[in-house]
Amino acid sequence: MGDKRLIKGRGSLSNPAGRFEKTTRAPVDDGWEEPDDESFPSSDPRTEFFRDLTRNIIATNRSPDIPFDRSINPYKGCEHGCIYCYARPTHAYLDLSPGLDFETKIFVKTEPVARLREALEAPAYQCGTIAIGTNTDPYQPGEKHFRVMRRILETLMEFRHPVSITTKGKLILRDLDLLRELADPGLVSVAVSVTTLDDALKARLEPRTASPRARLRMVHELATAGIPVGVMLAPVIPFINDHEIEAVVARAADAGAMSVNYIMLRLPFEVKGLFVEWLEEHYPLKAEHVMNRLRDMHGGKAYRAKWGTRMRGRGPYADLVARRFKLARRRHGLERSKLPALRTDLFRRPFEQRRLL
Repeated sequence: MGDKRLIKGRGSLSNPAGRFEKTTRAPVDDGWEEPDDESFPSSDPRTEFFRDLTRNIIATNRSPDIPFDRSINPYKGCEHGCIYCYARPTHAYLDLSPGLDFETKIFVKTEPVARLREALEAPAYQCGTIAIGTNTDPYQPGEKHFRVMRRILETLMEFRHPVSITTKGKLILRDLDLLRELADPGLVSVAVSVTTLDDALKARLEPRTASPRARLRMVHELATAGIPVGVMLAPVIPFINDHEIEAVVARAADAGAMSVNYIMLRLPFEVKGLFVEWLEEHYPLKAEHVMNRLRDMHGGKAYRAKWGTRMRGRGPYADLVARRFKLARRRHGLERSKLPALRTDLFRRPFEQRRLL
């Protein structure tokens, strides 16, 4: 392995231009600058935060193979640095790289409470579960300072609006008080992402995320607090973490998870190049085997964004993984999800309540 290419605490090994950029940028040592010259780009880029001025805070979709039609992303980009993240290509729309830029240039939703109030108070708004964490993690490191997610939860509680959360950030435990308030009337559920139980693999795959042990503790503490919580093994990567399926299901059940589900590795747009680069660096002897198995599941391509199969793939390997999950879940009493349906009938607009008084 060429360790000199690795950047401590980052998942990407490079910063390729997004597909919409007209120019490319790369630091080049021409021998003139001294090693400590501040004008020369650092090989260990610091995280920068920018204001996201998007006015429509709720994004909608009509995808028939996902269980929600609306979502909120408190942040664009994610400091967790998961190399496989299918959200990386969104940075290309900002004229930034899906590589290191995605991990180091984070856009923070501004005025989230005002924007969310505008959306929920609109006369035409019809209540439905809002999914948070489906694109980038709402509990990534910057949340400790910016508290965007906490303010969103406070507003949703005021409106008695249902919300589902997906995260691998232990900062969610900071908000246990709000989650308990939302859970009591049936307005919240949480999915904790557990990709591996191997600390070394976690450090390579997801460098700035909580450890596997910490995530299982999250599941236990959420369950103990009465928060409906499940586990998501995502992504399943052939020859990398697929051998852990049964162990992850078992540990999740022991921690109190009410469901366990999975998603296969997805490599849209620029993610493919970044992941292949990562594979060749960390697992050079497995790289071609991994990619061949992915192609087997997507009709000869590394990825096909076809509804119904994009999350699981097709073919013998996909069928084998599905059977293994089914058997493991059955063994631990989780063949059917025990997560309760979230309530939408409690939704209220505070200004309407005040007008009635």
